[in-house]
Amino acid sequence: MQVLSAFTPILMFMFTVSMHTVKSDPLCPSEYPEYGVPVHIGDIDPMQFAQNLEHLEADYFLWSALGYGLDVVAPELTMGGPPPIGAQKANLDRQTRCIIEEFGYQEVGHLRALKTTVGGIPRPLMDLSAKNFARVFDEAFGYELEPPFDPYRNSLSYMLASYVIPYVGLVSYVGTNPRLIGFKTKGLLGGLLGVEAGQDAVIRHYLYERATEVVEPYNHTVAVFTIQISKLRNRLAMCGIKDEGIFVPPCLGAENRTESNVLSADYNSLSYARTPPEVLRMVYGTGNEHVPGAFFPEGGNGRIAKMYLVKP
Repeated sequence: MQVLSAFTPILMFMFTVSMHTVKSDPLCPSEYPEYGVPVHIGDIDPMQFAQNLEHLEADYFLWSALGYGLDVVAPELTMGGPPPIGAQKANLDRQTRCIIEEFGYQEVGHLRALKTTVGGIPRPLMDLSAKNFARVFDEAFGYELEPPFDPYRNSLSYMLASYVIPYVGLVSYVGTNPRLIGFKTKGLLGGLLGVEAGQDAVIRHYLYERATEVVEPYNHTVAVFTIQISKLRNRLAMCGIKDEGIFVPPCLGAENRTESNVLSADYNSLSYARTPPEVLRMVYGTGNEHVPGAFFPEGGNGRIAKMYLVKP
């Protein structure tokens, strides 16, 4: 740590110089085209819809790593939305905590970029309680796990629970991409998608390394847990196989030649895409985009999510 501290001023100087160079170097022009619409009016609703999932990830990761969430780290980004239900600090080993803390701060940046670019929506009411996760895992296995699954119990349980969330944001962004028109909005989505895909890859690799490990006290391996969760999401979304565990039959593997499945992808090894109704069916846990529940007990916010809510 002392060695790192000694190099910190040098690294900061190099970073400052490099940033100055990028801004003033004619060989590094703006990333945006000279002509076109930066943010098309039709881009706003789908990108605001994405904020529901970004809020879910932000508070889930921040609370689990730090013991507090967006209300402390960046309260202005909540836009007055209620705090999450049941969020708590997880019992993580040091390496896992560092990973999840980084993920949490990344989600803060995502929310800031989204709200700055397309305007924000208030944080929806979210249920991050161990009881809610337990219900999700019970449904995935088709019976009540005993004791109830607790994502905050240890690092492995937490990463299995994390398998449930970022991938949904990833496939949602892939589905949103072809619908965008504005060049600034498309650039934002590309940046968001890159990090969401990276988070999912880190989680899947973590679990892949432990694929044959039995998750105590349930007598199921890590691989089986991922397969059951993926089956549940496919069942809820109701639009075919767009979700795969860390092992698959060869007919679903890369070029039909692998059973390992570190990354979930289609026949051409491209990321799957999902529509807003598919996403809502999964995160509501009801298989019905009109009926909220699970992670969003009162439904999502923004025009798209509200459009699907059943009127009382």
